[in-house]
Amino acid sequence: MIRWTYAFIDRPAPAAGRAADFWSAVTGTRASAPWGEAGEFTTLLPDGADACLVTQAVGGTGGAHPDLAVEDMAAFTARARRLGADEEARHPELTVLRSPGGQPFCAVPWRRQRTRPPVFTCPGGTTSRPDQICLDVSPAVFDAEVAFWTALTGWDARPGVHREFHVLRPSEDLPVHLLLQRLDEPRPASAHLDLACSDLVAGRADHERHGAEFVRDGDGWTVMRDPAGGIYCLTGRDPATGK
Repeated sequence: MIRWTYAFIDRPAPAAGRAADFWSAVTGTRASAPWGEAGEFTTLLPDGADACLVTQAVGGTGGAHPDLAVEDMAAFTARARRLGADEEARHPELTVLRSPGGQPFCAVPWRRQRTRPPVFTCPGGTTSRPDQICLDVSPAVFDAEVAFWTALTGWDARPGVHREFHVLRPSEDLPVHLLLQRLDEPRPASAHLDLACSDLVAGRADHERHGAEFVRDGDGWTVMRDPAGGIYCLTGRDPATGK
């Protein structure tokens, strides 16, 4: 059973500091001191709640990936492999896996996290919450990826409002949910962070004040690029409920 979820915001190492500063500012969190073997991780710490966001310095262009906190890592990893995942690396506190469609994710031990970070209110009054990782999936493997993630998580799975989306929601109040998006054409697996936002226009302006760039509008969402070059979306979902 998945007891907690993290969104890892993966950004190119030279821009990792800018990424941590930006995401700390737009989520109302405090950036921890860098940690990890090479100082590649920065946890974004909310007041009075458990952390669920981490920036990571990586090679290449980056993206995003989920970390799933479980009570029994060995059993969870074995189940993921039975469902078709590949195990890429194993460490005492971390197992790196890849879905059948190629999306990286990690299994980590649950450390009794229980309190989801609150909705953030920016100075202008707009509210937002980073609560979803969107897995961008090639059309040929979309159905298989939906089946894999549904079986692995055990979450409620249903088609989205738009036919290219499939929504996965846990029964517990976990901080990071999953959305699968069927792409129009083949490309390697990737993922990006979605933030539910009470006002897309005002949210865009607030993020631009912190250095983000507008990319394009969709049907109920706005695509943005953060100061480290990473793509993410503001969505018109309710930050409090995710609906």
